[in-house]
Amino acid sequence: MGLGLNKNPNYHQGYYNPRNSEKYVGKELPIYRSGLELKFCQFCDKNDNVLKWASEPFSIPYYDTVKGKNRQYYIDFVVSIKEGEVLKNYLVEVKPYKQTLEPNTKNRKKKSALLYEQIMYKNNCDKWTNAREFAKQRGMEFIIITDKDLA
Repeated sequence: MGLGLNKNPNYHQGYYNPRNSEKYVGKELPIYRSGLELKFCQFCDKNDNVLKWASEPFSIPYYDTVKGKNRQYYIDFVVSIKEGEVLKNYLVEVKPYKQTLEPNTKNRKKKSALLYEQIMYKNNCDKWTNAREFAKQRGMEFIIITDKDLA
């Protein structure tokens, strides 16, 4: 159901082959679109507390305030994790930590780079706001995993 994989030479991308395939509940092999997503796939596959997981299993509708139109957001992962005696279900976005922060407007060399970062940040905020509400309505939690979490 996901977007498929269009190889970008600027990123570490591919299909992950789970060793514990009984835990993976996706219809297609998991896709990783960055080295961080690969690390998260490995975490899900190897961690005994992860009971099931999927990569880009569905989309979440959201309103893109930058472009002024309705769009679809493909969540990176859905994970069910046993935390103590409790089963928790998460919608997971994997991003570099820097991309979770509002862009720094000081000491910029290129205005075009700043504008691009501001648009991407605003678009991500739109997606994440809808993902939080989507998860909450389904008894789940939306979380953002960054390079600081996967270090």
